[in-house]
Amino acid sequence: MKARFFRYLKHLGVTLLVLLAVVVPFGIYHGAQLTYGHNQNRLNFNREGPYAFYKTDSIVSIKYIKGNKEDGFFIDEKEYTHNDQIPVSVFFPLDSSSFEFNLKTKFSSPKTIYQDGNQILAIADIESGFKTFRDFLITNQVVDKELNWIFGENHLVLLGDFVDRGFSTMQVLWFIYKLEQEASKQGGKVHFILGNHELKNMYGDHQAASLKYTFVASMIGKSQSDLYSKHSVLGNWLSSKNVIEMINGNIFVHGGLHPDIANMNISIAEINDYLKPTYYKAPYPKINKDEKELLISSKTGVSWYRGYFKEDLHQKEVEAPLKKFNAKAVIVGHTLQFKVKKFFEGKVYGIDVKHAKDYHKNWPSFGSEGLLISGNDYYRVLDDGTKEKL
Repeated sequence: MKARFFRYLKHLGVTLLVLLAVVVPFGIYHGAQLTYGHNQNRLNFNREGPYAFYKTDSIVSIKYIKGNKEDGFFIDEKEYTHNDQIPVSVFFPLDSSSFEFNLKTKFSSPKTIYQDGNQILAIADIESGFKTFRDFLITNQVVDKELNWIFGENHLVLLGDFVDRGFSTMQVLWFIYKLEQEASKQGGKVHFILGNHELKNMYGDHQAASLKYTFVASMIGKSQSDLYSKHSVLGNWLSSKNVIEMINGNIFVHGGLHPDIANMNISIAEINDYLKPTYYKAPYPKINKDEKELLISSKTGVSWYRGYFKEDLHQKEVEAPLKKFNAKAVIVGHTLQFKVKKFFEGKVYGIDVKHAKDYHKNWPSFGSEGLLISGNDYYRVLDDGTKEKL
């Protein structure tokens, strides 16, 4: 009886080991990770901000949350005119660091096409990971340790989904905002290409956002959608951004280019012009369809498309939109990769990888990666500063 019981345990153990040997690699392949070591500072609201809103046509209200759970919280609010120098500070609770800049309240849309021969560094899908984003830029000499722009006249491309799934969304967005101003003064450029998660927050889908921002919005007397509305400075800034740009012959778009775009009578600039008025509208199918709905759809739209990795596309189908726009390659995020990699004979580069999170650890853990383009050469860039030619 005892021998039979131990045989049973042995068979059960072997069965479990076989299942683990199959299930764990399968889960890892599909992006699953075990999270642990959650840091309590993720819900530290002291010095959270700034939250900037247009109070009137000439007045801007700047709000910070101050205090703690034991003694209570209060809102530190100041008002400025649009013409004022508006100094703001952004605090990062994890390491008690901060950065400062001057807020401006009026924005113009960036160009769509750039041609200058300067280097391009692209990174995607940071998902509210301020520390990872900051450290990657420091290591790869885009900013110095004081977070000042040192990338000269080169291009930094942020390929969407820099929000959601984390506790540092505001730090990430304001950091981009700060770098954009500093780069411009040196002749450089920060290109913030909107991803589907930026758009989700703009049209009111906050399912992937940390509950922290539900609390934050309530504490400052707003809804979560108010944080990204055109009545907020951040929302107005995001509204000015493009969903597709071409830099030195390379197209940058969060999702991808559906092959049928090649048959449309539309330019890259016209894609941006058509989509900007839709940023605050959910991408649901419409009864009276036209060919441009392909650009908006959550399956085929430029901020949503996954066809390079999920469909059986032929090389000609991939190249057709590139030939239409006279582009060398398309660089995309959105669809997770194990590493920055080229596809379709170097016509597609996928750069969405698993980045580390600010307030917890993951197993297995992965290092951040980006794509460096120098002339006609493409490099996988790691978070320790090393490069690998693709």
